[in-house]
Amino acid sequence: MPFSPSLKAAGLALLGLAACATTPALASSDGAWADFARNVEKACKAAVTGTYVKPRVIVDPYGSERFGLAIVTGKLKAGGTASHICVYDKQTQKAEVGSELGPDLLKIAR
Repeated sequence: MPFSPSLKAAGLALLGLAACATTPALASSDGAWADFARNVEKACKAAVTGTYVKPRVIVDPYGSERFGLAIVTGKLKAGGTASHICVYDKQTQKAEVGSELGPDLLKIAR
């Protein structure tokens, strides 16, 4: 049974809205993305306080729809080097880190 043109148009409109709803929201300006990156960096550094001598935080510029993402890396206070994956919740503005990843598991290019 063929669909009417108006039903086809409504279906296409719904598909378009669904596609837009699943894509990450865009920030209004470059300044907003820079602020977001600074917030992620600050929260990720706080999450590894006492672990690194001077942590280096590499922030994914946009993160995901719900989370900011970063890799924290550097020289450990206990000796050696390591990295942690940091996840920043955009709603709560809190960061959590995963387990320590040694240089045998993750290499950071400079």
